[in-house]
Amino acid sequence: MDDLRIGVIGSGSRGWLASHAHKPGQGSRIVACCDMNEQTLAANRERYGNDIFTTSSPDELLRQKLDVVFVCTPDYLHEQHALAALETGAAVYLEKPMAITIDGCDRLLRLARAKQAKLFVGHNMRYMVIFRKMKELIDKGTIGEVKSAWCRHFISYGGDAYFRDWHSERRNTTGLLLQKGAHDIDVIHWLTGSYTRRVSAFGNLAVYGRCERRPQDGPGRANFNSAHWPPLQQTGFSPAIDVEDQTVMIMEMENGVLGSYLQCHFAPDACRNYTFIGTEGRLENIGDGPDDPIFVWNRRRDCYRIIGDEVHRAEPVSGGHGGADPMIVNEFLDYIRTGKQTTATPEAARMAAAAGYQATMSLRNGGVPMDVPPLALT
Repeated sequence: MDDLRIGVIGSGSRGWLASHAHKPGQGSRIVACCDMNEQTLAANRERYGNDIFTTSSPDELLRQKLDVVFVCTPDYLHEQHALAALETGAAVYLEKPMAITIDGCDRLLRLARAKQAKLFVGHNMRYMVIFRKMKELIDKGTIGEVKSAWCRHFISYGGDAYFRDWHSERRNTTGLLLQKGAHDIDVIHWLTGSYTRRVSAFGNLAVYGRCERRPQDGPGRANFNSAHWPPLQQTGFSPAIDVEDQTVMIMEMENGVLGSYLQCHFAPDACRNYTFIGTEGRLENIGDGPDDPIFVWNRRRDCYRIIGDEVHRAEPVSGGHGGADPMIVNEFLDYIRTGKQTTATPEAARMAAAAGYQATMSLRNGGVPMDVPPLALT
C-alpha cells in the first residue's frame, strides 16, 4: 500500500495534530507544510524530514501532488483554504469551526459534494473518552429519555487565549459563542441525538473591554500564564476587542429537548460541566479529563447530593485532548481509505456552527429568537 501524501496548511500550533498521520511506510506521510513562521517550517523539517516541501504560500502547497490536506489555519481562513484544497480533489481535514458563517459552511458542503471529495471537520470532543462514555451511558438508557441538556463552561484562560490576538475581533470569528462554543454545541447535539432548531441568547463584554490594550502595531500573542490574575490588573490585550466575554444561550432542539449553554471567559477556574436530565435520572460530568468522574442520580431524594448514586469513569488513554487527537486522525485516515462512517461529520459541524452563529445574531439583537436554517444542499 502506497503512503497517502499529506500536506498541512497552518503547520504550527494546532497543525501539529497532523503529526499523528506521519507514518512513513505504514500508509501515510507528511510531504508538505505551509506556515507563515519560518521557525515553524524549520521545526516541520526536523520532525518530518529535510526533504519535505515547505512554503509560506497555501497556493504553492496545493500545487504539490497531495492526497490529503490538513487545514489548521485561523478560523477566518478555514473556508478559503478548505475550498481551495477541495478544488484539487484532495481529502480535507478541516479544524473546527467549519467556517465563521452559515453560508461559508454550506459552500464547503456543496463543493465537497460536487467534487465527490472527502471532507472531515475536527470536532475532537466527540473523540474524548469522557464524552464517549457519557454517550454510551445515555444511549443504553441509564437516565431514560433525555429531555434537558445544560452546559456550563468556566474558562480561566479566556483572557490569554481569546483577547490578546485575532480571536478578539468579530470579523475573524463572528464571536466566541461560535468559535469556542461550537465544540460544546456539537456535544449537546451528539448526546441528545438532535440538532438545534431555534435559539435565543444574551451576552456582553463585561471585563476585557476595560483592560489595558497593547499598541496598535504591537504583535498579538496568546500567552497562557496562570499568574495572569485578576483580569482587570492584566495588560497587553488586543487593541480591538468587540467579541463578548460572557454569553448565555438557550436552545430548542428538533426532538423537543431544551438546552442551555453558558460561557464565561473571566472565571478563576476552568471546567466544562454538562448535565443531562432524562425521564429516569440525571447524568453530569465534573471536568472533561479522561480521569474525571461522571455521576448518575437515579433514585429520588428531596435534597441535593453532590455524589451521584453511580460513579462512572472512562477507560484511561494516552494522547492529547483526552486521547482524542490520535483517535480522530486515525479515524479520518480510515475514512479516506475505506469510506467508513466517522463519529464526527461535516453535516454535524455545519449544524453546530449554524446554531452558534444564529445565537450570536440573537444576542446582538436583544435576544430575539432565531431559527437555525436546516441543511439544504440541493
